[in-house]
Amino acid sequence: MEFEQLKRAIEAILFAAGESVEVGRMAFALETDPSEVTQACDALADLYSYERRGVRIIRLENAYQMVSSGEMADYVTKALETRKPPKLSGAQLESLTVIAYYQPATKAMVEQIRGVDSSYSISALLNKKLICEAGRLNVPGRPFQYATTPDFLRTFGLSSLDELPEIDRVDFGKMESVEEAEASDSSEPSEAPEAKAAQEQE
Repeated sequence: MEFEQLKRAIEAILFAAGESVEVGRMAFALETDPSEVTQACDALADLYSYERRGVRIIRLENAYQMVSSGEMADYVTKALETRKPPKLSGAQLESLTVIAYYQPATKAMVEQIRGVDSSYSISALLNKKLICEAGRLNVPGRPFQYATTPDFLRTFGLSSLDELPEIDRVDFGKMESVEEAEASDSSEPSEAPEAKAAQEQE
């Protein structure tokens, strides 16, 4: 498939999808190499940006998505009556930060760094689709691990997790303390949601 036709095909796919589409999926459908899909997507993104069109093509890790231009946000919001996403509380933002930098991260890891119960915040982040379950840790109780989602990247204007600013990370060593916390957490009765919310000062 010639390059211009490839760009048109990708443009149609991204427009119809309404969400991010992985490079590998497009490459399979278009029977071409993923590197060519990436090159075509980047070319389209540059063209849209150069011509200051009302839509943009953004990269989200190994996927691309067609979105409205940030410059047109007020018009889109007014026309479609789109509500702004709810703001994150301090507790939710702290929990999200830990998960973003240490993913896949367990609730015990988040709580060990924050020093406070984080059940309510993690539940809220799941509901807002900023994080998702990413398997279970192989320790007693097999607690869930959490990772960020494409919605997280879009919300914070990132193309990939590599764009996160550098921080001084906590050294967990072999993660023994976290595993112990996970094991004990699985045997302890959970607090009432109201108590958790009050503890985090939601």
